[in-house]
Amino acid sequence: MESLFLLVFWALQVYQFVLLARVLMSWIPNLDINNPIARFLYQATEPVLAPIRNALPAMGGIDLSPLVVFIGISILLQLIF
Repeated sequence: MESLFLLVFWALQVYQFVLLARVLMSWIPNLDINNPIARFLYQATEPVLAPIRNALPAMGGIDLSPLVVFIGISILLQLIF
């Protein structure tokens, strides 16, 4: 059972780093979306971010969905451990 919790912990930690990379990637102007790394980051995070983005009210062009996901992962980590 402990190994399952450890696996979930590490998976959530890795996903936070992937999400952080996606956020930082969004700050790079003229980024080639066809780049394999950019495409991976987009494909790994968009299924989680899109529903949250659609549920949040418009904030004048500011996307708060990554922040919501970071908070959600933090809460999950606190509940698990």
